[in-house]
Amino acid sequence: MTDNHEPLTPFSLADLLARISHEWESRHRIFDLPTARFLNVSKGPDISIDFLGRPAATPVGPAAGPHSQMAQNIVLSWLGGSRLIELKTVQIMDELEIGRPCIDMETIGYNIEWSQELKIPQSLEEYVKAWMIIEMMRRWDEVTPLIGTDTGPHIFDLSVGYDLAGISTDRVAWFIDSMMDAREEIERLRPQIGGEFARFRDMDFPTRIADTVTLSTFHGCPPDEIESITKHLITRHGLDVIVKLNPTLLGFERVKEIVTETLGYDTTVLRREDFDNDLQFPRGLELIHELNSFADDHGRRFGIKLTNTLVVENTKGFMPDNTMYLSGPPLHVVSTTLLGELHKALPGMLRVDGQDGPVQVSFSAGITKENLPAAAGLGLAPLTVCSDLLKPGGYGRLAPMLKGLWKAMDTAGARSLREWQAHQAEPSAEQGAVAAYIATLHNPATNRRYTLAGNSKLPRSVDNELQMWGCVACNFCVTVCPNDAFFRIPTPDELDATGLQQYLVLTELCNECGNCMVFCPEIGDPAVVKPRLFIDPDRFEAETEQAFLIHQDPDGYWVQPNAAAADHTGDLLLLLNGEEGFVLPPSAKPWEEDPDRTDLYQAEPSA
Repeated sequence: MTDNHEPLTPFSLADLLARISHEWESRHRIFDLPTARFLNVSKGPDISIDFLGRPAATPVGPAAGPHSQMAQNIVLSWLGGSRLIELKTVQIMDELEIGRPCIDMETIGYNIEWSQELKIPQSLEEYVKAWMIIEMMRRWDEVTPLIGTDTGPHIFDLSVGYDLAGISTDRVAWFIDSMMDAREEIERLRPQIGGEFARFRDMDFPTRIADTVTLSTFHGCPPDEIESITKHLITRHGLDVIVKLNPTLLGFERVKEIVTETLGYDTTVLRREDFDNDLQFPRGLELIHELNSFADDHGRRFGIKLTNTLVVENTKGFMPDNTMYLSGPPLHVVSTTLLGELHKALPGMLRVDGQDGPVQVSFSAGITKENLPAAAGLGLAPLTVCSDLLKPGGYGRLAPMLKGLWKAMDTAGARSLREWQAHQAEPSAEQGAVAAYIATLHNPATNRRYTLAGNSKLPRSVDNELQMWGCVACNFCVTVCPNDAFFRIPTPDELDATGLQQYLVLTELCNECGNCMVFCPEIGDPAVVKPRLFIDPDRFEAETEQAFLIHQDPDGYWVQPNAAAADHTGDLLLLLNGEEGFVLPPSAKPWEEDPDRTDLYQAEPSA
């Protein structure tokens, strides 16, 4: 990885729309997602949910994490079938120094990233841009045959953290208020709508983007602090609130038994102090009762989310911090077990297991195509996903996941999630659906996909050093990137390189998370080795690794290389001026030619 990491530099709304238009015309894709992975939510059984009194056409979406920070990520998740999108957590500290790499999905899932990597106004802009693009996509005739005329209702769910002092500041309050009434931001962005989408410039965009929030708190956050923050969000902002709970609520001994004995992760090191300093189960029960009553008294709704990631010691050494956060298959078992304990201790309160309790239960822990039908059958909603989307296929894994739920429902003759939940409950009427599902997760005969033995296979690898041009062309760097920073171009005959495709990185969208390096079969880091393109001159000037600044005019692309990249400029121009070319059309950012520049290169103009 490079050691001069710069913050993410989001693309403007104009550039994102131009990219959509150009990719659609040249590749028939949007942000590199093939049309086979778009989902028409009206083509199967009714899988709509009620989220805090609001309808969403599907129960699935990205969790507050790397997939819900940038506008293009959010649009991709919506195209794949997400209808409940939990936005990346926003907090007062918006100039974080996060170690790199920060994601390790080699087998199960670990990370050390925990909050937004953008300034608060940038986060607002990203979420509003995504909202506006989705509204345009819903009406864009080009994609209507693929996503249908009725795309169903969708919800943007805020996520904020991590203490009352930060959440009650003017800056965070401004962010929340602006998401509840985004009129000013929409009007500021409206002039950027042009080109293929110019007819939408005067569209009446809904201005209330979000009025629900999932509260994220640090491990060790005092229970009185959780209570105070929740009440503040209800009274100051009029929000319906979901409180995310930590898996430590289950207790050190129980979690250790599940992770190290039942599932076999015997090298995973838990620290008792992380459990002792966290919210304890009896106080957690009191909080749920108190906050549900408080919300009801104020005409608002309350729910819980299971769960946050699990803090463990960093014994792998791939990421730099002393601790890391576990996710994926083992967290699914821990979090579902916690659900069972809460369900027993709060009879009739949780909206699961066929009960219409007042407390909504949102879930995010190792949701996959294989377990989504069972989890949805318990009444959990929404079911948000992170780790699975960081595997090869990326956002393209969403549509097959939802189609798998449809298939299970069709087989059972269930026409709605309510009917599916009733069907799932029938075989376990005595013990309940939640307890029956937990039993399968703890049974060695049925839980292999959650165990160490079932998750020990390493990503494919070949004994070959990664080069700038030519590779095995597996496409993994494109699909596992949570920011959609990679794109591919077919290899032209004139380029002396192996592989059917060549891969390039939009460096300003790369946060050096390390996920492409984990899954690249060859030896090397694609984010560093593959051609690194910039459209921001300031970012380019600060770069010491190989880099190309891309200038654009209506006749083609101009490339300014730095010293480390100069020898590769001709090859890059072959790609950029080819049939598919760059992901932005030349007219997106007009650039006036300077005849005195000698460090710029352009391919011969076409006849």
